[in-house]
Amino acid sequence: MEAGILPLELWRMILAYLPLPDLGRCSLVCRAWYELILSLDRTRWRQLYLGYTECRHPNWPNQPDVEPESWREAFKQHYLASKMWTKNAAILETSVCFSLFRRRRTRRTLSVGPGHEFHSLGSALAMSSLFDRILLFPGLHEEQGEIILKVPVEIVGHGKLGEVALLASIDQQCSTTRLCNLVFMPAWFSPFMFKTTSGHVQFDNCNFENGHIQVHGPGTCQVKFCTFKNTHVFLHNVPLCVLENCEFVGSENNSVTVEGHPSSENNWAYTHLLGLIRSSPGVLPTEDSDSLMSLDLESRDQAWSPRTCGIVIEGSQSPTSPAAGSPKAGSQEAEVGSDGERVARTPDSSDGGLSPSGEDEDEDQLTYRLSYQVQGPRPVLGGSFLGPPLPGASIQLPSCLVLNSLHQELQKDREAMALASSVQGCLIRKCLFRDGKGGVFVCSYGRAKMEGNIFRNLTYAVRCIHNSKIIMLRNHIHHCRASGIFLRLEGGGLIAGNNIYDNAEAGVDIRKKSNPLILCNQIHHGLRSGIVVLGNGKGIIRNNQIFSNKEAGIYILYHGNPVVSRNHIFKGSAAGIAVNENGRGLITENVIRENQWGGVDIRRGGVPILRSNLICFGYSDGVVVGDEGKGLLEGNTIYANKGCGVWMMSSSLPHVTSNHVSYNGLYGVAVFSQKDGSGESPGGHGAQENFGEDGDATLWETELEKDDDLLRRPITAALVESNTVNHNGASGLYVQSSEVLHVITNVIHANGDRGITVAQSSQLTRVANNSISCNHQSGVKVEAQCKVEFRGNGIYDNRGHGIITKGDSTVIENDIIGNRGSGLQLLPTSDTKESLRCDKLWLPLPGNKEPDPFIPGLRHCRAGPCQGSAAGEHRLPGQDQQDHLSADLKQPRMHHAEQQVLGLQEKRELDSVFLPPLPLAPSTSTTHLSCSHCLRRTLKS
Repeated sequence: MEAGILPLELWRMILAYLPLPDLGRCSLVCRAWYELILSLDRTRWRQLYLGYTECRHPNWPNQPDVEPESWREAFKQHYLASKMWTKNAAILETSVCFSLFRRRRTRRTLSVGPGHEFHSLGSALAMSSLFDRILLFPGLHEEQGEIILKVPVEIVGHGKLGEVALLASIDQQCSTTRLCNLVFMPAWFSPFMFKTTSGHVQFDNCNFENGHIQVHGPGTCQVKFCTFKNTHVFLHNVPLCVLENCEFVGSENNSVTVEGHPSSENNWAYTHLLGLIRSSPGVLPTEDSDSLMSLDLESRDQAWSPRTCGIVIEGSQSPTSPAAGSPKAGSQEAEVGSDGERVARTPDSSDGGLSPSGEDEDEDQLTYRLSYQVQGPRPVLGGSFLGPPLPGASIQLPSCLVLNSLHQELQKDREAMALASSVQGCLIRKCLFRDGKGGVFVCSYGRAKMEGNIFRNLTYAVRCIHNSKIIMLRNHIHHCRASGIFLRLEGGGLIAGNNIYDNAEAGVDIRKKSNPLILCNQIHHGLRSGIVVLGNGKGIIRNNQIFSNKEAGIYILYHGNPVVSRNHIFKGSAAGIAVNENGRGLITENVIRENQWGGVDIRRGGVPILRSNLICFGYSDGVVVGDEGKGLLEGNTIYANKGCGVWMMSSSLPHVTSNHVSYNGLYGVAVFSQKDGSGESPGGHGAQENFGEDGDATLWETELEKDDDLLRRPITAALVESNTVNHNGASGLYVQSSEVLHVITNVIHANGDRGITVAQSSQLTRVANNSISCNHQSGVKVEAQCKVEFRGNGIYDNRGHGIITKGDSTVIENDIIGNRGSGLQLLPTSDTKESLRCDKLWLPLPGNKEPDPFIPGLRHCRAGPCQGSAAGEHRLPGQDQQDHLSADLKQPRMHHAEQQVLGLQEKRELDSVFLPPLPLAPSTSTTHLSCSHCLRRTLKS
């Protein structure tokens, strides 16, 4: 008979009446019949599966409304698993010599219940033989003494689940047994409902209430479609146990405890269990299953909360602008402020776009290593010049900043892939833990793997302590009353692809030398921090999305020392990353954006290395280095934050180098001193966590080890070095400090106020070899009683004066060129003395509509005699001086347009051509100016 004689629809109707054995036979007829049997997946195969009393919906209990990909495949997997306990039957029933002649013994079925062959389970077991089936009929079966299983048997409840209840304490001493379709309750004399020490036990479709189950290695167990109500499963030194599609409800302690290293001695079931696990479909990520992580950033944000910032960041933008250069020649006249400072009237004129030129263990002794190496300061966006924020535009990050999927990360990191594929100890898969105290507790070198589970409404989901290891893949952990995942006392493992949210404490809590690999998780909407690392905790935190937490996205303190790389940390109610209380860590190549407080907050002894991060769109400051905070800020892009780009205290001795700080709402870099009453930053810091294990505060510092400083070289003064600070709303650098500060080789360009403002500096502030250009007001302003040394700077094309000073300043070997106001303006103040040597003060080009108003006197130079004048007169130089200055401007030695400041050695070579300064009339402010071409004297009272 051929399948093509009748229509397929009619054949499907006929085959829908066949039982399972007949369907199998029909599939062996030919390929056409095989494909016809497969086409019955949504009809006959579904009906057979759901009609089988020994199993539940294949996606129970987590997704009972979602149909499996194939009902036939699900039925096949359950059928094979249900027969696994009999795999050693051939070994027990046959002899080595007479295996061919021995008759196969048929299995008997023994019935237990009122009106049946046996009245109790004990009497039936006394008469049972190998692999007999004991059928318990509906009712309550109570055993008054402990039941000992000495031969392999199968105990099955007849009817629907819940109709057969067994009150007993069973001790398995045989090699294998199976229990199915039963409700277990403890006997009056023991809380243990079942225990085994060496054999294999299989539970299918059972309920356990108010008792304990205990399995000791080398014993193994396989549990599927079971419900545990206030029941504790204790696994000690087990080589392999599988808990699959189970529900754990209302536990008063831990639902599952895995203790001890997996036993090296394996029973007969170990190999069969391992093969069954590898043949069944798991939850290891594939390209198709990583759809959420592979979406673009905007789509992922919209899945959780409305977009609050519409900014376009283009990583491929050209570093130069066609409109680069000084302000437009046609701009309106500048007006002089009340303090003599020149302020431009036209804010829309072009500013140009110039391109800038622990522990005793070492970091490389971590269990897991980075898949890449950071080599020196490398800004996240490759040093490209970021344009101004464009309100209303969508968020588009460069491809180098888009998060990889879990599949991609595992492909790159073979060590993580091997860890994710390994199976040892206990495997918990597709289970539901809810409404209890604890989920899974792994201790004393235990090993556990958790895949596709849901943990909700618990005190905690998973605890891993005492050198134990966990592997967590694609679990959902939410609404825990404490931390979601807790690692302590050198716990470790892999935590990857999980969704962790709405927990009362930290999503992941790492303490006391624990060292996990946290990869590609979503940790969000927590009532505290996303991840906490403290008490010498370590770990690698990579490629995660951490967002919308009420406190810091990542909180590092008490000598915590993680590696935090390539994460997206955004939309938090506090800081993106907070490093306090002697916390450390390497924080590199993260995107930290749209946080309510500082993007990164460093205080109270925190000493992190912050390198190559993008910190942008924050509602407060980009980076805050508060009281006693230290660390290295290197190669970061700090962009479009509403507060300051970097807010720091000079007493903390931070090292800020090679950063791009641009388009922030207030100062680019603000330096304060707590001694001056500046207090805390308006941005704030991460709020105090509750770091007790069960809610009690703990003094961790008594248990900490003293480690060396992370920085390679000691720093005795706050250092701002080789940064690009441009287009910020206020001054590029604002100083109000009583400690020593060094500002060296920075590019400070086109900021909304002055380039550098020194409001207070009782100790020496050294400003050397910087390029300060195109700022909306003066290049530099120094207030009274400030000690500042300017040496080797290029100050040019600012809209106000080059330098305005009231304080005790030393100005040496600077070039002050093309500013709209004076090159140098000295405001009257008591005890002020200015010493200027080897400085170039260049006039505007002859065609400039705004001549320099302050030229009281000129002496001759090598180009010819200058036009002299008495003090107080305002006169332009003669034509030969103008020609000489014009020629020198056309080919300047310093090339400021390329941000190259003249070296000190080259300046010393000019000393031989300098003429001695002229004696000046007495005044409250004295200035000596020298130029390689002209000597000028400026006096203003």
